Amino acid sequence: MRVDFYQLSRDPAEVALPLIAGKVIGSGERLLVVSADGEQRKRIRQALWSAGPDTFLANGEVGDGQEERQPILLSDAPQPANGAKFMAIADGQWREGSEPFARTFYLFDESTVQQARGVWRELRSREAVEHYYWKQEGGRWIQAG
Repeated sequence: MRVDFYQLSRDPAEVALPLIAGKVIGSGERLLVVSADGEQRKRIRQALWSAGPDTFLANGEVGDGQEERQPILLSDAPQPANGAKFMAIADGQWREGSEPFARTFYLFDESTVQQARGVWRELRSREAVEHYYWKQEGGRWIQAG
């Protein structure tokens, strides 16, 4: 299991997620995006659809139907109805699925940084968990500490 911690300082999750989602989809995988905030999920969906004329990222939300066909599925729970092995947590609230995801992208901001630090410490104590920390610097994501 791998967890990538993304500290949002400049851009909100709806700006960062299309970049992550594009790489996941480009590698042939599916993505589950989780947020308890329905308005945030709506903003993320719009950002994914309008990522660019050649790069729009097809997506759907749990409850819309045909979830299993969606390359990117948005939900309020870590249950990959689309068969995703990759999950992005957009609202900064850590959660895990009943089955571990191969890779989790954990996005958090200043309001959830304390929880993220606790999750980092907890994951360090687990065997077979890789974790990486990314931060924004000059408009780019760089791996830190």
